[in-house]
Amino acid sequence: MKDLTTGKPIKIILLFAIPLFIGQLFQLFYSLADTRIVGAILGETSLAAVGATTTLSDFLIGLLNGFTNGCAIIIATYFGSGDRDNMKKAIGGTILSGIVLSVLISAGCLLFLPRILGALNVADFLMAESKAYIGIVLAGLLAATLYNVCAAILRALGDTFTPLLFLILAAVLNVVLDYTLIKYGNMGVAGAALATVIAQAVSAVLCFFYMKVRYPELSLRREDFRFDKIIYKKLIATGSSMGFMVAFVNLGTLALQITINTFNQDIIVAHTAARKATNIFMLPFSVLGTTLATFCGQNLGAGKYSRIKTGLRDTLLLTFIWCAGVALVAYTLSGPLVHMITASDNEVILSTASLYLKVNTSFYFVTAIICLFRNSMQGFGDNKTPVFSSSLELIGKVAISFLLAPAIGYMGIIVAEPIVWFIMVIPLIVNMVHNPILKQQDKETA
Repeated sequence: MKDLTTGKPIKIILLFAIPLFIGQLFQLFYSLADTRIVGAILGETSLAAVGATTTLSDFLIGLLNGFTNGCAIIIATYFGSGDRDNMKKAIGGTILSGIVLSVLISAGCLLFLPRILGALNVADFLMAESKAYIGIVLAGLLAATLYNVCAAILRALGDTFTPLLFLILAAVLNVVLDYTLIKYGNMGVAGAALATVIAQAVSAVLCFFYMKVRYPELSLRREDFRFDKIIYKKLIATGSSMGFMVAFVNLGTLALQITINTFNQDIIVAHTAARKATNIFMLPFSVLGTTLATFCGQNLGAGKYSRIKTGLRDTLLLTFIWCAGVALVAYTLSGPLVHMITASDNEVILSTASLYLKVNTSFYFVTAIICLFRNSMQGFGDNKTPVFSSSLELIGKVAISFLLAPAIGYMGIIVAEPIVWFIMVIPLIVNMVHNPILKQQDKETA
């Protein structure tokens, strides 16, 4: 277990964040390999069938992952305050809540799956394969949730290296099983879905037993799983806030994608390439945001408010430096970067994607503020402001997709996110300026 309440804040934050960054970067690259296997062996139609339901699986897994990460903040707060009894109760509550929520979501989605696929406008010729793929993914949501619960608990205790190892194991196992089940098992897209579920289940089991052996002091008793009104209220409030925050972001992106799909093929390919580059460019924001949530939670529990202010300030400065570097790359190397992603020499694709990257990276400093502020607020115990800000993102993207894009075409999509960023950052800045946590003195010096 790693205590984030001592040592130089920025050093502690970076040591915590680096394994997270490597893990998520690894996940991005393995997802590309996953896609490549399906497309290479089964063809473009099967790949399209999988892609047609990706937004649904991303939305649900993001919701569950956000919920468990939110619960982990409560665990981190009890850990920081040295309250081991309530920390164990929070861990037990997180496990139970994650299981119940994932089972309910799986059951509900499987029951209404035909209607859901119809609402997603999945084409008839893709319906059979899409249903086969997403059906297995939905049935296996529990495996993904249990792995995320174990990883979130370890991160709450300051251990980001172990979740990285299990993530790499899951990624490698997933790719191996993908190839085996699809090519030699002749299972089609169902093999790809089953590979993912098995890899997550194996990682969850191994992660659970690792925690039991490595941290015997975390061994849970029966009473740790009993309902505690105060603790469950905190878990549900923070978990729901983080979950909805992620869900609103994904829904907003889906709204834009629906509009993008009405443009021609070159625009769709250009946007896809630009978004893949964006996922890499923005990765430090989400990683450092997750880190700050745990950092703030532990230091809040320890009453070390000055460390929260210092950590937030230094991390913000670090992300601004990253923003400048990314903008420089976008303005000088966006063409070759898009070519590397798409292998296309189509000038329309290259220029359109480059324009998207140049415009958006110019305003990344706003995104950095958003990611760091709203995750820090979750660490403070503020569950309302981040969700309100994210709801503004959802409303803004929906409005722009229906109003601005039809009026000025794809340029409406390009400027959509910067406009929305400036709107949603306002309540976050106002909250930070007036936040009582940042005005308090440390307990030992008060």
